[in-house]
Amino acid sequence: MSRILGIDVGERRLGLALSDETSTLASPYGVYERSSLEADLAYLKKLITSQKISEIVLGLPINMDGSLGPKAQEILEFKKTLEERLTIAVELFDERLTTAEAERVLLSADVSRRKRKSVRDALAAVLILQGYLQKKSLESQMSKSQDL
Repeated sequence: MSRILGIDVGERRLGLALSDETSTLASPYGVYERSSLEADLAYLKKLITSQKISEIVLGLPINMDGSLGPKAQEILEFKKTLEERLTIAVELFDERLTTAEAERVLLSADVSRRKRKSVRDALAAVLILQGYLQKKSLESQMSKSQDL
């Protein structure tokens, strides 16, 4: 079986989350400190191999009005690069409010400011991936019910 990698793409860090082998549950994998595109791609390539990843889900920061801003355009370019250079399926998931939700969860858990910064990106990746997994599961269930 294979797993799905969720990524919250930031300027300096990639928040990472992995699904279990049944694509049901997302768990934090950590945060990768970015240095260059080549280093990012090498790291992701190694991770894809070692964790048997079959698909990547990127959070797409859509504006509240539904438009795509400059950051969303960067994510679309990153998606294209990943598909071309890593030859893996890359999906997008609307990540509106995931970073804010991650911050809210960490505040309610009374996590210190310094610790929150290091955990927030991975938690945002978990929220992106879990949302994607739930959407995929719901679509599968709806498809099966229509076949009946």
